[in-house]
This record gives sequence, C-alpha cells and structure tokens, in this order.
Amino acid sequence: MFLRVLINPAHYSFSGIIKWREISKSRSSGANKIKFEFSSGNVFKDLGQPDADELKIKSGLAIEITRGVRRLGLTQQEAGRKMGISQAKVSGLMRGNFSNLSETKLMECLNRLGYDIEIKLQPAIKRIGRRTLAVA
Repeated sequence: MFLRVLINPAHYSFSGIIKWREISKSRSSGANKIKFEFSSGNVFKDLGQPDADELKIKSGLAIEITRGVRRLGLTQQEAGRKMGISQAKVSGLMRGNFSNLSETKLMECLNRLGYDIEIKLQPAIKRIGRRTLAVA
C-alpha cells in the first residue's frame, strides 16, 4: 500500500522542489520507506499530462481569478456577472476546475476583474519554445 503526498516546497529550507514522496510500511520489518523525487517545477508534467504547459498556465490564471474575486469581495453570482460566465463556472473555477474554460476566456475574466495582461514574446533558447506565466 502506498500513500502519495504532494509537498509544498515553500515550507522547506533546502533547494529544489519535491514532487511527492511515497511511504510504505513493510509487513515484515514494520519500517517506513520514503522515496523522494525532484520536480521539474510543473506538477502537470511530473504527473505525465500531455498538455502540461497549458494546464500550468491555466491553473495560474485560475488562481489569480480566485484571488481577484476574493480581493473585490464578490459573491460567485456577482463575479459571474462581472466576468460574463455562469455562477456554476465560477464555483468550479474557484475549486480548481478550469477544464471547460480556454486560456483566452480566463484572461478575459481577469481583464473584467480589473487586471492588465501583458504577453511577452522572445526568441527561444532551445529549438522548441515554452510557455510560462508570471504574476506581478
């Protein structure tokens, strides 16, 4: 039996990010075994999601929308009206379900909550570029 635990690296003082650890109890010795694996910095990539970069960006946008709604003190109904989406989608979004909203729609929601969005393009260092999200 294995227990998979996500670890928040902000609570630890060593360098590097731990993706997860597995703890198993051996039936014979009763000893705990701990396996650490360093993360790439993208939990979706670490979990093998094929669209990991897109999911990381969308999750960052969703987190910022949640912060904005809370900062403005809006109910889900008020937030939905302001962003042009249903209360049900706001509820899902605030619980981490953003699969039914595109990156473009999430950025539009942030604009309607009073955020400016700047997209910065630059030549890639590697042959294939990457997408990142930075929140000021």
